[in-house]
Amino acid sequence: MALRSYLNTFPQISDGCYIDESAVVIGDVAADAQASVWPGAVIRGDVNFIRIGKRSNIQDLSVLHVSHKTEAKPEGSPLIIGDDVTVGHRAVLHGCTVGNRVLVGMGTTVLDDAVIEDDVMIGAGSLVPPRKRLQSGWLYIGAPVREVRPLTEEELAFLRYSAAHYVYLAGHYNRAAPEA
Repeated sequence: MALRSYLNTFPQISDGCYIDESAVVIGDVAADAQASVWPGAVIRGDVNFIRIGKRSNIQDLSVLHVSHKTEAKPEGSPLIIGDDVTVGHRAVLHGCTVGNRVLVGMGTTVLDDAVIEDDVMIGAGSLVPPRKRLQSGWLYIGAPVREVRPLTEEELAFLRYSAAHYVYLAGHYNRAAPEA
């Protein structure tokens, strides 16, 4: 079962989303319209909340988690993903904030309280350390990430294209799903 409750909190999945049957989505997770979660992804909103924006896609084997609330940090570290975000295969997002139109490259890790502004590309295999802020309009690569260069107009357009492509692809999977 892809959707599971945790302490009586059940994921809230908007109409038109695609959640693969081999993915696991637990607890306080909300996915907005036309978001998609692909095979083997694990999204665990047990000790804090996770929000996934419109048309964002969480690709195969990605792991999304959060940090709990403490006396020193009363809000903990929730995970917030904006609209039109592509989270590449095997990425790990933990208690961070990701803006709109972001591409998180395959195998990238983004740690607690990092903030990724709008219109950012993060290269495959990168590491975004805790509390790091990535500025809008830039390509980042490395472990730890470093700012490489401004994004080109073609790359900025690709951010929207990537999200739209996954909406299109998810539509095929939704139409192929057996009726419940």
